[in-house]
Amino acid sequence: MRTLHKSLIAAAVLFAVAYGGAAILPQTRVPDTAAKVNLNNDELIKRGAYIARTADCVACHTSPAGAEYAGGLAMETPVGAIYSTNITPDKENGIGNYSLAQFIGAVKHGVRGDGQALYPAMPYPSYAIMPDEDLEALYAYFMSDVKPVKQQNAASTIPPVLNWRWPMAWWQLVFAPKRDFVPAPNADELINRGAYLVEGPGHCSACHTPRGIAYQELAVKLSDGDEFLSGAVIDGWRAKSLRGEARGLASWSQEELEQFLSTGRTDKVAAFGAMADVVQHSTQYFTPEDITGMAKYLKQLPPVKGRETALADKKDTTTGDLLNGTYTSRGAILYTEHCTTCHRADGKGVERIFPALDANSAIFANNAHSVIQITLEGGKMPDTPADRMAFTMPAFNHLSDQDLAEVINFIRNSWTNQAPPVDAGDIAKIRHFVAGKAPHITATGDQHE
Repeated sequence: MRTLHKSLIAAAVLFAVAYGGAAILPQTRVPDTAAKVNLNNDELIKRGAYIARTADCVACHTSPAGAEYAGGLAMETPVGAIYSTNITPDKENGIGNYSLAQFIGAVKHGVRGDGQALYPAMPYPSYAIMPDEDLEALYAYFMSDVKPVKQQNAASTIPPVLNWRWPMAWWQLVFAPKRDFVPAPNADELINRGAYLVEGPGHCSACHTPRGIAYQELAVKLSDGDEFLSGAVIDGWRAKSLRGEARGLASWSQEELEQFLSTGRTDKVAAFGAMADVVQHSTQYFTPEDITGMAKYLKQLPPVKGRETALADKKDTTTGDLLNGTYTSRGAILYTEHCTTCHRADGKGVERIFPALDANSAIFANNAHSVIQITLEGGKMPDTPADRMAFTMPAFNHLSDQDLAEVINFIRNSWTNQAPPVDAGDIAKIRHFVAGKAPHITATGDQHE
């Protein structure tokens, strides 16, 4: 997860006020164990490497063009940026001096080796259900197989008082209690494995579940309520609902979900934004059984109460108009000028090369954040062995806010698509957000955009 919501900062201040600014940190829940891990056990290290993939550690702890796990990835807040930390086994800047107990405390309970609380940008509320045996394997992998990198951790740009960490310990007591994974009694073993991966190491809820005023996930498992995996906005992207409604996963088959998680593409869609990173660094490495388990679990999730499970039928008149040169709007003209070469007049794109725009649930989502941001920023598909090439969409930020609104509205409501309109103000907000993203820190300590 790449963004800290402004509610987190507000919550920290509220906790500080409530406890008088001089509270003693609650007792940290670091496991009381003196267990030693065999750091030369090849099987244990190999298992830990796979667990690191399932937990997607590399995506957040690696900056673009930086060394793996060396940190430096910017995480935005409205009052500044924090940077992911160095989790290589470097003893000076990384976790090389962590004991197993300290490692488990950080991953599962959000407590650093020095006893300070971690911000919940680290998804320890999800990692809490991971068994200690898996954390031992993960520890062996990091300590034995990850290359140490001497890169200092960058200080946040959040101003004093707002960057205090001690209120987060109280937050953890309320919103990140110790918990275990509870398999569904009537589900088969494969679905329960998928549920564990989604709820735990995969931390899908961290992006796909809305958050409350204190930045807490409103649900961390299905039994918590309809908010679980019901969709949220993160880092300017709309993390779609993973529930069984029309604008969620109802239009996806299980086979399409498996293809998407394994390769970042189907015949119709492609991963973009943060999800492209998830596929690139994480899910493409999952075993076929784990991919199937996740897809089966997600496909059996019920729709959120009150949300439509199917969209009304709509006849495609767009394709004929474009082929006949009948342009019914400014958006149609802009689409013909900038989009038809790749996405075609019928909006179907080219299978596994250029994503379809018609009947694509990312396009007709009620919330247009993702469509706006990828149109402004462009994006690159994940690169996996399943396809010969990974394609890049160019940025169209040279177009005016009004023109972008026109073409996006055309795409979202043409062919069989049906979606609420956007306006130039919506484009301007996302453009401002994209322009203000913090630089990243490379492995040499330099900054780049």
